[in-house]
Amino acid sequence: MKPEKPEHAAPADAEARRAMAPVIVYPPETLPAPDLALYRAARAGAAKRGEVLVPPRDARAFEVAAGQFARISAVGGPQVGDLNLWSAHDLSERFYSGKTRALHGTHLSTGDRMWSSFPHLRPMATIVADTLDWYGIDADGGSVHDVIGTRCDPYTNCLLTGDPYHYCCHSNLTRALADHRHLPLAEAEAQVHDVLNVFMCTGFTRDTGQYFMKASPVRSGDYLEIFAEIDLIGALSACPGGDCSAGHSSDAAACYPLLVEIFAPRAGALDGWEPPKPNGYDRSHGR
Repeated sequence: MKPEKPEHAAPADAEARRAMAPVIVYPPETLPAPDLALYRAARAGAAKRGEVLVPPRDARAFEVAAGQFARISAVGGPQVGDLNLWSAHDLSERFYSGKTRALHGTHLSTGDRMWSSFPHLRPMATIVADTLDWYGIDADGGSVHDVIGTRCDPYTNCLLTGDPYHYCCHSNLTRALADHRHLPLAEAEAQVHDVLNVFMCTGFTRDTGQYFMKASPVRSGDYLEIFAEIDLIGALSACPGGDCSAGHSSDAAACYPLLVEIFAPRAGALDGWEPPKPNGYDRSHGR
């Protein structure tokens, strides 16, 4: 956080320095583009193959095969969720929120992809539908489905308040992965990572640059749907903050379930499509 009053005087050319034009770090024009038309055609004839109901202040894991769809829906009331993704065959390949943010922006919507960690750096999933795409960026700079926050966790909560609250999303995701993969909690915790904050409305304050949250615009029936580019394990936590209008990491907020539904396209609907291969960079070049 910047000091309220600078400790150093501005130089004579301060305004000229501030006026330098911004440059987009990673221009999107050369990113591999998803074939949304193909995905949507496949989704149109897809059949439901299963569902997982995530209880309030808890998390559940689920699996989605490459070429299938997962829909996350609000049911019962306004609720945000924290989503982790891993390769079903290698937990070390997991969602890389920081690189996804650098490639697509602070908040995701239809057509954006969720990229995996190094050395793989390939699309894990593509967002194919978002009923909150109308929200855009509000007057406070807030938007939905962010990849700027981390996840509520007991360590930060203990640091700031001294409260050892253990139904934070970090703890919920840890337990969900441990149960799903029959792992010790310590081993599962090491795999839990920064999230896609599904339905959460967030941004940065313009004066101090601090991360903020505000009441989510999500309502029952809203959904975010992803296409699995590779075989995935997902874990979703229904945040103990509910719609995050006041706080999180407590039992005070009204919380509701989240529903995950899995859909499989009919045979032949994805003819010609293949899961993306791992990144083509040869690591031996840098050694």
